[in-house]
Amino acid sequence: MNDDVWKRDEVDSPCVRICVVHPKERLCVGCLRSIDEIARWSRMSADERAAVMDELPGRAPRLQKRRGGRTRRNQG
Repeated sequence: MNDDVWKRDEVDSPCVRICVVHPKERLCVGCLRSIDEIARWSRMSADERAAVMDELPGRAPRLQKRRGGRTRRNQG
């Protein structure tokens, strides 16, 4: 079998297998894609995928750690 058959000129998925959706931002905390982007990824063109990939680093600040929980209770 020829390995060239399995090589494609496509934008790889940013998935890191940490598939948890942030409840407020509605972004995956692992790859930073929206639910819609994840669902449409296999049908997107290479240009669409590249555009999403370019946007991902700017989304990280939207996923601030939540304040509260156990740490907050132990402080007061």
